Amino acid sequence: MASNTTNKSTVSYTPNIHLKLGIKIWVQMLRELVASRELIIRFFIRDFSAKYRQSIFGYFWALILPFIAIGTFIFLNRSGILNIGSTDAPYPIFALIGLSVWQLFSSGVVAGTNSLVAAGSMIGKINFPRESLVFASLAQAVFEFLIKVVLILIFFVIFKYVPHWTIIFLPIAVIPILFFTLGLSLILSLVNGIARDTANVVSLGVNFLLFLTPVLYPQEGRYIWFFKLNPLTALVNAPRDLALYGSIQQPTDFLIATILSITLFLFAWRLFHLVETKIPERI
Repeated sequence: MASNTTNKSTVSYTPNIHLKLGIKIWVQMLRELVASRELIIRFFIRDFSAKYRQSIFGYFWALILPFIAIGTFIFLNRSGILNIGSTDAPYPIFALIGLSVWQLFSSGVVAGTNSLVAAGSMIGKINFPRESLVFASLAQAVFEFLIKVVLILIFFVIFKYVPHWTIIFLPIAVIPILFFTLGLSLILSLVNGIARDTANVVSLGVNFLLFLTPVLYPQEGRYIWFFKLNPLTALVNAPRDLALYGSIQQPTDFLIATILSITLFLFAWRLFHLVETKIPERI
């Protein structure tokens, strides 16, 4: 009687396989990000529509808020309550460029911190790269920044001020602050999944940090040493310098802030990828 032999393949499970891939993991992470580009676009459209749904002013809120902030500082300066200092360009243009770059950071960090929690049960039910939620939240801030760029060009016409031709490099100059924003967002989104108070702390912190960064006033005075320790100072000033002065006024500070931003992003992205499988348990 012939005996039937059944060949069975043995599958061994190796935990934390990503830890063993070394440098190859970066290629894999990049491929996953490129493959999820359509998903990021869909998340962006969903979040952007939800933000302005049933809103009377709709997308105009992206323009109204900068006007309020700039108008407040102009009033405080003219009334003598606050001494802003002198600017080479008309103050509304100076302030609008700085505030537009700043809100690219602030809006991106706040939205990125809330991105995982806002996704809710979808994270546990559907298997997809979770970092796509964080990238989509930054895409929303980038879109609002592009709206403000149009407003900046209108201000140049209104005030009859001719920007320097190096303004064409402004999009390149904001790339480092995008890396900085993504790095913080990736880390804070994980922390927010554990402690939900993180979102409130980040919102308060960003508003407080606005006054500790020369966004709406020139970098001068006795506290200039503090501005140099703040990496956001160089990241905000560089795009404005290119538009108004033709060159980055503090290239060394900008280079250091750029290296810091890229390093933070790479560290945060790697950390996020390592703990990604644990995210559904916390959200």
